[in-house]
Amino acid sequence: MPFFSEVLPTLPLERWIDRARTAREDEAVAILRRGRAHSMEDFAALLSPAATPHLEELAAQSQKLTRHFFGNTIRMFAPIYLSNECVNVCKYCGFSRHNAIPRITLPAAKVEDETKLLAARGFRSLLIVAGEHTKYVSNGYVADCIRRCLAHTPQVALELGPLETADYAPLVAAGAEGLVVYQETYHEPTYRDLHTAGPKKHYAWRLDTAERGSAVGFRRLGIGALFGLHDWRFEAIALASHGRHLQKNCWSSYLTLALPRMRPAAGSFEIKPENELPNREWVQLMCALRLLLPTAGLVLSTREPANLRDGVCTLGVTHMSAGSSTEPGGYSHFDETAWTPTREQPGEQFHIADERPPHTIAAMLKQKGLDPVWKDHDLALTSIPTSPISLTSTLTSVEEGTSPAAPLHFGNAKLKSRN
Repeated sequence: MPFFSEVLPTLPLERWIDRARTAREDEAVAILRRGRAHSMEDFAALLSPAATPHLEELAAQSQKLTRHFFGNTIRMFAPIYLSNECVNVCKYCGFSRHNAIPRITLPAAKVEDETKLLAARGFRSLLIVAGEHTKYVSNGYVADCIRRCLAHTPQVALELGPLETADYAPLVAAGAEGLVVYQETYHEPTYRDLHTAGPKKHYAWRLDTAERGSAVGFRRLGIGALFGLHDWRFEAIALASHGRHLQKNCWSSYLTLALPRMRPAAGSFEIKPENELPNREWVQLMCALRLLLPTAGLVLSTREPANLRDGVCTLGVTHMSAGSSTEPGGYSHFDETAWTPTREQPGEQFHIADERPPHTIAAMLKQKGLDPVWKDHDLALTSIPTSPISLTSTLTSVEEGTSPAAPLHFGNAKLKSRN
């Protein structure tokens, strides 16, 4: 089967984008009444302005499908950063090599210390993250970190610079169960403009990373776009197409999708107004994805503000991070009781929006009738050799800054009008 980099140029993206802008209201309503988006044309119609007045019904359908396929559960995870060393020049990223931030690479023993801190907070699922610098994340270092993490937590996924298929094999053998790679932007001219130096500038190479990972046996594949770099409807349609391609061709791996939006970071990158993804449309996109890809996981990170996370967690989300630090070694500088930083973190990739500790997030989920799941997989159940391990409801405010007098609420599929 062809890689997605070969498939994407053959897709009628412009036709779908036009439909996402011009679909009629009756077309969107008909799709909502079916409760599923059976095609990319359906998905595009659900992104249209014509569908926006029916956001409550879209959210209710999304919630229904999520409960059907995932039950009342949210999988909890935390990122653990190994290194912010990076050879790439990416105009929007805090780790870009031209940014004057303190560069940190953790010794493997320090990574294990950070893992212990996270395990003490309840985390049993970690996402290992690192900048793209072969000097620091090669030669067995990542595999060593994986094994050290697995001594204290049963699940580890990776978010690293793209590798050859053969280079992923020892990481899977070490026990990594997931591979996450975000394309950042699917619009190739924008991608070339934003990535000016380093291996990340190779658009197609990055685009096919998930398929290389699937070939070597990763149990879970995560993809996403960074919204704010290009037109959000283009990114949404390309991301959804990518997800459908992976579900068809990498069917042995479980798929997750993420919809991160830009956050403040080192550098001076500014989002163009035409590329902004407002909160209301962000919710619309998330719910439309659920109707198109009902069995895919949807990831909600601490990039989003607390009130928005609280509001949408019942509508389609399956995975949430909490209490995150995006600086290597950052958890060592957290107050262990309050789980808040005790100092500035100048080496962070970006500044998170939801700074609440994990126990607060877990309590919020329970209050909404959801079960925070800290562990949903164990390597002891697979044949992968590894070292031993220690065994709506309410969208409180879709738009930040909305006054209490005019909020948009989701709850029991009834929307309070903003008129």
